[in-house]
Amino acid sequence: MGVDVLATALSGGNAAFLADCYKRWSLDPRSVDPSFASLFEVLGDEERAILADTAGAEWAKDGSGIELGVKPLEKDTVKPAKAAIGGDATAAAEDTLRAILLIRAFRTHGHLEAKLDPLGLQNRPARPELDPATYGFTPADLSRPIYIGKLLADLLGRETATVSEIVTALRKVYCGPAGIEFTHIVDTARRTWIRERVETADCDSWAGADEKKTILKYLTEAEGFESFCQKRYVGMKRFGLEGGEVAIPALHAIIGEAARRGVNEVAIGMPHRGRLNTLANIVRKPFVNIFSEFGGVSFKPDNVQGSGDVKYHLGTSTDVELAGHAVHISLQPNPSHLEAVDPVIAGKVRARQDLTGDVEGRHSVLGIMLHGDAAFAGQGVVYETLSMSQLEGYRTGGTVHVIVNNQIGFTTNPVNGHSGIYGTDVAKSVQAPIFHVDGDDPEAVVFFARLASDYRQTFGSDVVLDIVCYRRFGHNESDEPAFTQPVMYKAIRAHESCRTLYAAKLAAQNVVSAEDSAAEWDAFHASLDKAFDVAKTYKPNKADWFERSWSGLRAMTSEDLAKEVVTGVDLALLRKVGAALHTVPADFDLNPKIARQLEAKKAMLDTGEGFDWAMGEALAFGTLMEGGHHVRLSGEDVQRGTFSHRHAVLLDQTTQQPYTPLNHIADGQAKIEIYNSLLSEFAVLGYEYGYTMADPKSLVLWEAQFGDFANGAQVIVDQFIASGETKWLRTTGLVMLLPHGYEGQGPEHSSARLERYLQMCAEDNMIICNLTTPANYFHALRRQLVRDFRKPLINMSPKSLLRAKLAVSTLDEMGPGTTFRPVIDEIDPIEAAGVKRVVMCSGKVYYDLLTARREKKIEDVAIVRLEQLYPFPDQAIAAVLKRYPNAQLVWCQEEPENMGGWQFVDRRLEKVLRQSGRASEWPAYAGRPAAASPATGSAKDHAAQQSALVQAALTVN
Repeated sequence: MGVDVLATALSGGNAAFLADCYKRWSLDPRSVDPSFASLFEVLGDEERAILADTAGAEWAKDGSGIELGVKPLEKDTVKPAKAAIGGDATAAAEDTLRAILLIRAFRTHGHLEAKLDPLGLQNRPARPELDPATYGFTPADLSRPIYIGKLLADLLGRETATVSEIVTALRKVYCGPAGIEFTHIVDTARRTWIRERVETADCDSWAGADEKKTILKYLTEAEGFESFCQKRYVGMKRFGLEGGEVAIPALHAIIGEAARRGVNEVAIGMPHRGRLNTLANIVRKPFVNIFSEFGGVSFKPDNVQGSGDVKYHLGTSTDVELAGHAVHISLQPNPSHLEAVDPVIAGKVRARQDLTGDVEGRHSVLGIMLHGDAAFAGQGVVYETLSMSQLEGYRTGGTVHVIVNNQIGFTTNPVNGHSGIYGTDVAKSVQAPIFHVDGDDPEAVVFFARLASDYRQTFGSDVVLDIVCYRRFGHNESDEPAFTQPVMYKAIRAHESCRTLYAAKLAAQNVVSAEDSAAEWDAFHASLDKAFDVAKTYKPNKADWFERSWSGLRAMTSEDLAKEVVTGVDLALLRKVGAALHTVPADFDLNPKIARQLEAKKAMLDTGEGFDWAMGEALAFGTLMEGGHHVRLSGEDVQRGTFSHRHAVLLDQTTQQPYTPLNHIADGQAKIEIYNSLLSEFAVLGYEYGYTMADPKSLVLWEAQFGDFANGAQVIVDQFIASGETKWLRTTGLVMLLPHGYEGQGPEHSSARLERYLQMCAEDNMIICNLTTPANYFHALRRQLVRDFRKPLINMSPKSLLRAKLAVSTLDEMGPGTTFRPVIDEIDPIEAAGVKRVVMCSGKVYYDLLTARREKKIEDVAIVRLEQLYPFPDQAIAAVLKRYPNAQLVWCQEEPENMGGWQFVDRRLEKVLRQSGRASEWPAYAGRPAAASPATGSAKDHAAQQSALVQAALTVN
């Protein structure tokens, strides 16, 4: 029973009697009539508290002075019950209580009897909770007036009603074309808001003639587009929206309502079903462009490189005028990995809000995510995205989720597609209201679409609109669905389209005549025919990938690979940033261990030497921020750092209030945001990628707790980061930090699977680094924003090197005129002419090799570090190897032979040798043998293996 419901019941003349009964029941359940005892037992804590408070007020009038909570009273403090209330009052009070339970049941369970399936195939049996007999009302009681106070004032407008009237009114709201799930929401204000909205307005009769004509127009455009494509492109895959065309009026309603509530930008993410229709009728991609793509023309101009993608994966954007002001609408491109786009949209929305300064309410930019019913229930990233929706570092003011519920997942029926009652049940985890609506009732769909948009704007939280419809054809247009769903598709073949049914309804209401409806259909098809003819000779002449926030940036060229931009900065600026890093407010209760670390930072600045990894990173962040660039870092435990090395956010040991030194460099500087993420890789990486889509001028980083934890986000890497530029002309400057290095910590804490990233490298799509010095890390980070193009940076971050005495840099190595070094030559004073072997390596193993060589005083082996593996710096390598004309080249790595960098660099190093006139030579391998597991779990075996590979690398044959 809702608290607001009970409070209303207790405002009537029977309040004293109910309170008195409850008082006696709380002391001894046997002291009241069993019917009252059974009713009190089902009340929740909040409802019992209201009764107790009311009882307390009544007793206070008698001078008892009793204060009541939800706990029962002590027997010796209670005065005898009043006996003035007779049998009629008892019956009336009991009727009211039973009516309250019945009303609550409809608000809680009414959706279970709602008529949602346009095909009429759903078996939704009568629920005992909705039967008045369950609450003791006999057929003879149904016509007897009952006092209900203001419980149904919005529906009935009076304080008494018969049971029949109550049931009829509630069924119309809660068991009609919409099923409303909202009583799971904890917040009373939100529940009340929804209840008042749905009980005040009749979703069957809210629309006037103009609204109805608009809905018909949108249905005509939606169905007309699909019908045209079905005839013109027979058998071609397009993943049409037939059966769910009402989603187009729904999207118009959501966006229109949002615009009226102040939204000026909308970002949409959706799967491939209905994408072409959404592109055409919501984002307004010209029909000519779409039809040309059906004809095989790429969406890219001829002078733009890239593979492109199928037409039902593409996106676009447009500016429209709504509610008197401009609204930018974009549809994010994404692959067939269905829900993978969800966190991308969330991150993109967050970035746009940050850029426009809407960081409090976050209401000006709206994210809309469309889903299939099977994917919403089946894909784990849906829950991950929902789970982050209200977290400080990821909230976006709520997302409107629209489910085009075809009641099928490819060939899988819902009974095999999810557990629970609905595929939307996962949304209850974040207190989202869920509106299930019959897809063949366009007015109800539009009503709840507007309500969903209004809810998001009011409460800044997620909301779900579940449009129950069907899929007229198979999974694609060449599929035969009757193979697996014969009964469903027999019903579909006999079922008229939503537009046909609605046009007939409007004709019967004398809103739009059948002739006018047919004329509207013909006129729309005529416009499509015209676009179809133009598309035969259409050629795209413009790419939109460097517009809006991407203005001033460009695509990378081959010439960019041959030169490094200067990323060093003035020493005074470095010292200014450094001073902020070791300074905290005087009243800040600093952890003593952190205090020692800050003293160490100060010593680095004083001497100009010994800069460790964390210091190099912080100086890169700070100098970019001082230059106006926002920095965002997220991941599991990144504020402290998994290896307790970063401590970028300090916590007062008394108050636990945070302090971020980097945000206190200078007045007016850009800020850094560092968020410990939820325990997610897939959604959080997708979110940060999405952030870079909207804001390429911020440095955005995601750090894995351990490098191979990124395996859980492989879809984002494969489908977005590695290939997004060639498929969709969308670049990103996202930085992935993947802790990597063999220190005997076992298979899951050693390898970041460098080989996987290298395997995806082509067409200069990514930067892959395995760095060895803090200075080079400093330059790699700054290079991300200093250059006027964007590429993702995948960095194999160190673990033991974070504190290694050899893995340090000087201040001068980050000073004026310095740059990133893709290859680092030998640093010890070894005579190049006498070198018999050059060991080339990457990452942490370098220090193992260097230490062993120095200990053994080997002077005929040079060690060269390959800091950047891709784009492969062949010219820099050739220049280094030229110094050692008589040396054998060996590649050394810690990883097994079938992992790490060997199989990637092998052919490329051979090519460098051949181009250097050493065609008869080829590089040798020193490292662990091929293995199924990345590393051994035995510390002893690890040490033996590591020693052996180092010795093999340094031993001249």
